[in-house]
Amino acid sequence: MDNKLFREYQFKFYLNAGHSISLQGQKGETHPHTWEFLVVILIRRENFREYHIYEKAIETYFAKYQNSVLNDIEPFDTIVPTLENIVDFFGQSIRRIIRSLEGILCRIEGSETPTRRYSITYEEESDYLEEIERFSEKSVSEILDLLLDAMLE
Repeated sequence: MDNKLFREYQFKFYLNAGHSISLQGQKGETHPHTWEFLVVILIRRENFREYHIYEKAIETYFAKYQNSVLNDIEPFDTIVPTLENIVDFFGQSIRRIIRSLEGILCRIEGSETPTRRYSITYEEESDYLEEIERFSEKSVSEILDLLLDAMLE
């Protein structure tokens, strides 16, 4: 995608939290991780936002999970906290946060070790494409308004 109407930002977050996994009916040992999350967002080019606005919002979201055992916190008290389930859940939550800050979540990646990474890309989903279209139309409309105002002056 030609990215002239948008700016792409990437953020990394770290979450220190433990979890245990049940396999074949047997609960495994609770063990710690330093989870790493990469969040990629798009922002309309003319909507300058300082990095810290997004960082603060996502750090605040992660705060309730920091230094905890994920199995003890909703929804992981009923959903097995595998890397995939964690990234799926966090992705949906972070997507709402980014949207409230007038951005679009493109991708989230999570890893529990340096060699294990799980990634979700939203770029093919219909609501993502609808957001891009809405943002693009708004950007083009604002550019045309500015041009018309300049011509009339």
